[in-house]
Amino acid sequence: MSEPTTNKTITSLSRRKFLTVGTGLIGGLFLGKACWYEPRSFVVEKVQLSIAKIPPGPGLRIVHLSDFHLRSLPNHFAEAATTINELRPDLILLTGDYLDQARKLEGALEFVSLLRSEGGIFAVQGNWEYWSRLEGEPLRRKLAKAGAELLINERRDLLIRGIPLSILGIDYPSASQGLEKIRQAATSNRLNVVLSHVPAFGHDRLSPVADLILSGHTHGGQVRLPFIHPFYLPRFSAPFVSGLYRVTANNIPLYVNRGMGTSVLPVRFFCQPEIALLQLHSPAAGEVPW
Repeated sequence: MSEPTTNKTITSLSRRKFLTVGTGLIGGLFLGKACWYEPRSFVVEKVQLSIAKIPPGPGLRIVHLSDFHLRSLPNHFAEAATTINELRPDLILLTGDYLDQARKLEGALEFVSLLRSEGGIFAVQGNWEYWSRLEGEPLRRKLAKAGAELLINERRDLLIRGIPLSILGIDYPSASQGLEKIRQAATSNRLNVVLSHVPAFGHDRLSPVADLILSGHTHGGQVRLPFIHPFYLPRFSAPFVSGLYRVTANNIPLYVNRGMGTSVLPVRFFCQPEIALLQLHSPAAGEVPW
């Protein structure tokens, strides 16, 4: 009579052990995905945009990067630089948050120095540059040595593949003043690409002149579950999370980059870091420009 009881006990213990071990393994897999795999697994997001001011021809290839949050240069960022250069961008545009702490900019500068672009590298500041008290002219000089130009409510005119364009950089803490300066600086006969660290600002004030707006800041939510709105977004983000949006009555394309690094916690979950390749081309016959 005792033998069946013993077998039931063994079976019960085996099932309990199986569930415990299985739960631990699943938890470990998710933890490894969030802490190790995803933060190191860059995705190249290729976005096609038809812009009325782009003439027929090959168009423009713009790489948009954001939110490095680097203290040193890890191997996966060095590998990402190789990937970016292999895309052969006409321009590389950076939208802020290159570091986490003051005096820890070396990793970001080393990363930027590895990047190559025919038309140059242009950048704006983010909130972490200000919180770390490394902003303005000191940051401008450091980025210049690494091969990038910092724009502080400024405009730079370029001619790439015969296309006249302007890069317009809105500074992070003075968005209102920056918007007015940028609006006055822009000219309608050029392709105007606006850089702003934060995506939520007065887009309408740029409506007459902007052809494309690039932003970061949100990290795409950084930690997410599929089909669910992010648990947290920083200020000046909502309703924008990541990807391509239309803003203003003119349907200006706004692209929000998920960023390359992590902030606060070194994890990403269902939100891989991003290298955005924006391919701008002339609208086809009958096509409505994006």
